[in-house]
Amino acid sequence: MSHPLPLDGITVVAVEQAVSAPFATRQLADLGARVIKIERPDGGDFARGYDTAARGLASHFVWCNRGKESIAVDLKDPRGLEIVRQLIAEADVFVQNLAQGAAARLGLDAATLCAAHPRLIAVDISGYGAEGPYAHKRAYDMLVQCEAGLVSVTGTEEQPVKAGIPAADIAAAMYAFSGVLAALLRRGTTGAGGPVEVSMLESLAEWMGHPLHYGMHGGEAPARTGVAHAVISPYDAYPTADGGQVLLSVQNDREWRRLADQVLGRPELGDDPVFATNTARTANREKTDAVVAEALARLGTDEAIARLEAAGIACARLNSVTDVAGHPQLAARDRWREVDSPVGPLRALLPPITLPGGTEARMGAVPALGEHTDALLSALGMTDEGTAALRRDGVVA
Repeated sequence: MSHPLPLDGITVVAVEQAVSAPFATRQLADLGARVIKIERPDGGDFARGYDTAARGLASHFVWCNRGKESIAVDLKDPRGLEIVRQLIAEADVFVQNLAQGAAARLGLDAATLCAAHPRLIAVDISGYGAEGPYAHKRAYDMLVQCEAGLVSVTGTEEQPVKAGIPAADIAAAMYAFSGVLAALLRRGTTGAGGPVEVSMLESLAEWMGHPLHYGMHGGEAPARTGVAHAVISPYDAYPTADGGQVLLSVQNDREWRRLADQVLGRPELGDDPVFATNTARTANREKTDAVVAEALARLGTDEAIARLEAAGIACARLNSVTDVAGHPQLAARDRWREVDSPVGPLRALLPPITLPGGTEARMGAVPALGEHTDALLSALGMTDEGTAALRRDGVVA
C-alpha cells in the first residue's frame, strides 16, 4: 500500500512565469502540494506562448506546470490583488519571480508577507538578488549563464557556447525547492515560517564549483574542450561507421592498456611512452584521439559499445533528444507516465526522486489558463454575480 505524498495538505500560491519559479513549484506539486498558479488574464504565464510543440501547447509550459490550479487575475486592479492576498492568507508557501521590485510594489515581497503571516514561507526568486549593483538588472537564463562564467567554460577552444538547457533557471528552481522543504521542516519545529531568497546568479555560481575553484586556486581557468576532458585523455566523442558517435573515458593507465588491446587491436600502444600514461596521452592528445578515432570509425555504434563495455571502458552513445525519449533504461525502469492537459494526454517523465513505500509522485494535469478561477473564487466566498462582474471588468478570466 502506498503512503501519502510528503506534501499532502500543503498549499502553495505562486505568482510565477517562465521557468525558475514554475519549475520549483512543479516539484512541490509532484510531492503532493496544492499549487495555485496566478496568471495574467491576457495570455497568462508568457511561457504559454514560447512554442506549440506539445500538440499545440508550449513545451516549456507543459514541462514546468503540471499538477497546478490556474487562476487568471489582474494584479494591477485592487480587486484582483485582494483576491491574491486572500489566497496567500490561507497558504503555507508563496513563491514569486516577478521583475525585481515588482513584488514589493504590490506588497507581495517576502518581507511584507512574512510580517503579516508569521507561519508563511515566502520565496523571492530573482536574477541577481535583492541588493547590490546588479539587483535591478534584467536577468534571462542566457545572460546569467554568461555572468556566472558557464559560457566561458562551455564549447570549443574557438567558440564559447551557452548550455542547451536553461541551466540558470533550473539551478535557481532547485534551490528554491530545497529551500521550501528546509523552511517547512524548520516551521514544523518552531512554528515560524519566514523569507527564502534565491538568485539565479548565486545558484549557477555554486554549480560552477569545479571550474570556479580550479581557477581560483590554480590560477588558470580550465580550457574549453567541447565534449573532451581538459586533463584526461582519451575522453571525447568519436564517430562510428554507421553515423553515430560514441563517447569514452579512460580513467587510468590500466584501462588504456585494455582499450589498446581489446578495442583498438594494438596492444603495443599500452606501453608506448607516447601513450602509456595519462600525462603523456594528454600531452599527445591529437595522436591519442587519432588512434582511437581510426579504430572506432571501423565499427558500428552497437559493436563499438559492446567492445568497450567488454573491456571495462566507460562509454556512452551521443544521443539525440529523440533517442532519450526512447531510451531503453528509462523504459526498463518504467519512468514514463501520461499527464492530462487541455489537448489530451501528454507523455512526461516521473520526477527522479523515488519515494519510500511504493508512493509515486502525483503527475497532475497541465491547466488551461484560468481553468480554476471560478472554483477558487467560490471557495473564497465570491458569489456568481460577483465573479461575473469581475469577469466583465477584465479583473479575472
